[in-house]
Amino acid sequence: MDREVRIVSYILILLADSNLPTGSFVASSGLESYFKHGFGSPSSGIEATLEFVQNSLESYARSASGFVRDAHEVVVRFVDGERAVRLEDTLAKLGELDSLYEAMTLNHVARRASTAQGIALLTLYTKGFTNPYGLANDANSNSVVNMDNFVVEMKLRIRHGKLNGHLPICWAVLTATLGLPAERSIWLHLFLHARALLSASVRLNAIGPYASQQLLLHSVRPLVDEQVKRCAHLHTGLGEEMKDTADDGDALPASTWPLGEILAARHDLQHSRIFNS
Repeated sequence: MDREVRIVSYILILLADSNLPTGSFVASSGLESYFKHGFGSPSSGIEATLEFVQNSLESYARSASGFVRDAHEVVVRFVDGERAVRLEDTLAKLGELDSLYEAMTLNHVARRASTAQGIALLTLYTKGFTNPYGLANDANSNSVVNMDNFVVEMKLRIRHGKLNGHLPICWAVLTATLGLPAERSIWLHLFLHARALLSASVRLNAIGPYASQQLLLHSVRPLVDEQVKRCAHLHTGLGEEMKDTADDGDALPASTWPLGEILAARHDLQHSRIFNS
C-alpha cells in the first residue's frame, strides 16, 4: 500500500468518526415525520427504516452527488493553483453552486438542516483539522495556510449572508481541502447519510442498536455502492466545462421521492419532536 492510499484511508477513518461535531445528530432527514405520519410501526421498525433509508438515499444521491463532485473540482483547482485560480473566483463558483442547491432544495426544513450541517463542517475544519499552533508545518505549508484562509473567508461570507453554506458544498470543500478524491468523498458522504438515518431510527426507538449495525453491514453497503455507481455521471450543469451536460436531464440533479419531501416539510407541524429536521 503506497503512501497516498494510506493517507486517503486515514482521512476516511477520521471523517467516519461518529463523534465528529457535524450537526447530523439533531437531524433525521424526515424520518421522524415519516413515523409520526403512520409509515411504520414498532412491529415493522426494521422494514420501515430500511425502506426509508433506501428511498431517502436514492433521492439524496441524485440531488446532491453532482454538487459534491462539481464543488470538489472547483476547490481542487484552487488547491493545485491551476490557471492562476484566484480566491474570489473560487468562492464565486462555489456561490453559484450553493445558490442552485438552495433553489433545488424543496422545503424549508431541509434547507435549515443542510445549512446548519454545512457550517458545522467548516467549523470542524478550522477547529479540528488545521495544524495545531506551534507544531511544525510540512513542506506544503503555504498551501495549508492558503486553505485555512480560504475556509475562514467562506465561513465569514456565510455569516454575512453572502453564501448559504449548504451541506454538499461544504462537504466538498472539507474533503477537497483534506485531499480526499472526489469519488471517495461522494461514497463517504452517502454512507454517512445512511448511517445518520439508522442512528435517528435508534433514537426514535424504531430499531435497536444491534439491528442498526446489522443493517449498516448487510443492507446499507450495497445500497450506497449502487447509488454511487448510478450517480457517477451526475453534474450540476454549471460552468463552461459542463455545458455538454446542461441539456441532458439524466445527468443533472433531481429529487426522486416526492413523498419524502412532503413529509420532511411537515416536520415542524408535529406536536412534539426530538429532531430539528
